Amino acid sequence: MKRTWLLFAQAVTVLLAAYFVVATLKPEWLNRRTSLAGVVSVIQAPGNAAPATTSAGSLRDAAKRAAPAVVSINTSKAAQRHPRSNDPWFRFFFGDQGGDQPQVGLGSGVIVSADGYILTNNHVVEGADEIDVTLNDSRHARGKVIGTDPDTDLAVLKIELDKLPAIVLGNSDALQVGDQVLAIGNPFGVGQTVTSGIVSALGRNQLGINTFENFIQTDAAINPGNSGGALVDVNGNLEGINTAIYSRSGGSMGIGFAIPVSIAKQVLGDIVKEGKVTRGWIGVEPNNLSPELAETFGVKANAGVIITGVLQNGPAAKAGIRPGDVITEVDDAKVYNVQELLTAVAGLKPGSESRFALQRGTDKMELHVVPGLRPKTPIRRNPGDAE
Repeated sequence: MKRTWLLFAQAVTVLLAAYFVVATLKPEWLNRRTSLAGVVSVIQAPGNAAPATTSAGSLRDAAKRAAPAVVSINTSKAAQRHPRSNDPWFRFFFGDQGGDQPQVGLGSGVIVSADGYILTNNHVVEGADEIDVTLNDSRHARGKVIGTDPDTDLAVLKIELDKLPAIVLGNSDALQVGDQVLAIGNPFGVGQTVTSGIVSALGRNQLGINTFENFIQTDAAINPGNSGGALVDVNGNLEGINTAIYSRSGGSMGIGFAIPVSIAKQVLGDIVKEGKVTRGWIGVEPNNLSPELAETFGVKANAGVIITGVLQNGPAAKAGIRPGDVITEVDDAKVYNVQELLTAVAGLKPGSESRFALQRGTDKMELHVVPGLRPKTPIRRNPGDAE
């Protein structure tokens, strides 16, 4: 028995030594054997294919859920000719001042309901004579503008097709810096494209893009043609409408902006129900509070928005608000800067009395203001916008 055990131990030692020598001097022999075994196992497997697995950190499920609801939008606008372009003498001196080719545009959109409502940017469809919507499954439809809101640069379209995929609306108020997101759209007209990144910042404003700004900033690549496309979370839920980029070259530089879905839902609801967006207005010229302005108007407030001008006979003037007053609250919402004041006032119902807390000099007081209907304002766009 002892001799048998000794022979076994010696045999194992010799085999291990042989394996070590082959692995060191001729490793391809072992690799070839492994490769052949792998090929045989694949050939013998049912369907001749290895089962697909989702790698850790993959966002394929989010893209799969959201992508069918993202559409490409192509617009055309009739060429603008000079009114005297057919006059031979005018053409002799000034040449042909108008082409016959229509102006074309490119953007993206998101189907938000199975009955055909689509959210996109106002600047994508503004002034368009024809709007062609292409779905991810290659179906085409003529888009009809239901309503626009230049103040947020949003527009609502409608198409008439069956079995439309609708995206799930998320909760953009729950987003945090560092959350993973996907941007889906049709950049440069190359076809639907998905890019990934994170939420870089929240509440970006004072960019001079829209009247009401509360942007989600992301480093997911957004390029011209992405405007109106979807910014989605890891579950494929819509968190924002891609709108603009910061760029010196015309392409993505890792700074993109999206309108939160919380704002988009309000605009969508107003346009679908009433055909327009209704906002409050009080007729003041607000400024961020600074030590210089506080000293100029003799106010002792430490926070709030200082009013430097009041429109005569406007809602604020009728309620008793004066230049130099510092507004600190609108109803129950505290305001710390101009953008927050604009947003709070815009959310008020025209004709319904609202409470304004303010400070005048050293005195704190409350006034009740009946806001009016906010007048339409032209949208402002920057050269770096994603068209």
